Amino acid sequence: MITGLQAQAIHELYNNVVRTVGDIAYDAQGNEVTYDINAVNTKVTEDEQAQATAKASALAKLAALGLTQDEVKALVG
Repeated sequence: MITGLQAQAIHELYNNVVRTVGDIAYDAQGNEVTYDINAVNTKVTEDEQAQATAKASALAKLAALGLTQDEVKALVG
């Protein structure tokens, strides 16, 4: 079974995929679409790293504005 992040990556990498059910991807005509799980997992990793980098950048910018760590935690948890 693929994860939600993997399903999202499949949709991003394979623009002909309109839905995923279990481990199977389908196009608009209901045909199965073959995908490369290694490419999907690489995309998931890249997306997670990009999100972590963006979060770190945002936190650094908030700190540069003079917010304390407690204030930043109050904003972003």
